[in-house]
Amino acid sequence: MNVKFRVSAVFLFLLCQLGAASSAWAELPDFREIVREASPAVVKIIVEQAASKAGQGQRGSQEIPEELRRFFEFRGGPPSQQPRMGMGSGFIISKDGYVITNNHVVEGADSVLVRMNDRREFDAEVIGSDPRSDIALLRIDAAGLPTLDLADDEDLEVGEWVLAIGSPFGLDYSVSAGIISAKGRSLPTERNENYVPFIQTDVAINPGNSGGPLFNLEGEVVGVNSQIFTRSGGSIGLSFAIPTSVVRHVVDQLKKNGQVTRGWLGVTIQDVDKNLAESFGLKRPRGALVAEVSVNSPASNAGVQTGDIIVAFNEKAISDSADLPHVVGLIAPGTSVVMEIVRDKKRKFLNVEVGGLDADESVSLAGGEFNQDGKGRLGLVVETLPQESLEQFGISGGVVVKSVKPGSVAAVADIRVDDVITLIDTNPIKSVEVFQQAVDELKKGNSVPLRLIRRGSPMFIGLRIPD
Repeated sequence: MNVKFRVSAVFLFLLCQLGAASSAWAELPDFREIVREASPAVVKIIVEQAASKAGQGQRGSQEIPEELRRFFEFRGGPPSQQPRMGMGSGFIISKDGYVITNNHVVEGADSVLVRMNDRREFDAEVIGSDPRSDIALLRIDAAGLPTLDLADDEDLEVGEWVLAIGSPFGLDYSVSAGIISAKGRSLPTERNENYVPFIQTDVAINPGNSGGPLFNLEGEVVGVNSQIFTRSGGSIGLSFAIPTSVVRHVVDQLKKNGQVTRGWLGVTIQDVDKNLAESFGLKRPRGALVAEVSVNSPASNAGVQTGDIIVAFNEKAISDSADLPHVVGLIAPGTSVVMEIVRDKKRKFLNVEVGGLDADESVSLAGGEFNQDGKGRLGLVVETLPQESLEQFGISGGVVVKSVKPGSVAAVADIRVDDVITLIDTNPIKSVEVFQQAVDELKKGNSVPLRLIRRGSPMFIGLRIPD
């Protein structure tokens, strides 16, 4: 091969590589038009909090796990000397001045200022806020304002490009981009409330981005940035946004009523694991297992029973227990819907009229005397629950676990001391004698559901009897 031919071949190869690279670059999204058109409707939220309140911290921040952070930035001197100034983000949704931001941005604020990217500033009125969804609705006295549209978040797909605009660390109208990492993420609070199916992204989000919009490539808002997962306090590529389906539902109610009422079913639920799926006759783990039904609740009125597995609600599949509050919470109280359940290993459909959300109370276990009986087939020592504890839990019978033998069937199933057992398979447990009889009747190799109350919360455990 002569030198001229070699040079030509190398040159042709380089041209092909450059062509491939140019083609790949051409496929990358161009965010410039979105930024130009959307930025005028993105605002900076500046709040002032009195010194006496500033020392207390944010109430909402105590309700989320330690490594989940609501990224709101406070600045100012020591709270004992002067008020503190806080900064977040938001965006305008109507020409007459309605603005969306996070509840935790304006919670406890004495004054709220909205600053636009053309440097105009307006005092804002808090129309209403909703701690459960972390959404707040503000209004400023202005007209003819630039606005943003809320898209349908159900069209979002994992891997899709998204863009955020906000004021991280006070750096006004900063832009960052990334992709949708997951949908429907459940981030329960310490109150065990779980009404937001968060959008997870890898967009760089930092303190000051709170309440800012998350855009799709059409320039439409698909979410409101709310939380990040971090060990350092800054972005590590795990951020969470409130989807517009929730935002729209909350904002409509805040406009009309200044507060939010959610759909309520009145059940305590848990996930279905492999053992429980087998014991309830399911081919695979799915649905929300009903561990308790509240008295006079929509669920009890519809005939829902403890041990039912809810697999669909209002024509939406329930893959795991976290899906149920997401679906129920968006349904207006008084609406009648169809619920699909599995009971006694058979499908069943129930009509239920959704109620309004109420707060549930929990109780703690009152212990009793230790019983020295043998641990028996399951490896448990149990005692009949005293009458005062039955009244406290609102149950008619049960036995309390006093000892668990290491390595036993009970230990493998994660039954713990002070658990109250109320049901084994289909047998209500009223006393130690009934418990022992139910255990003796268990067949080798079978999996059965066992219902118990742990620290005031009912739950099911799959119990597998060895061959």
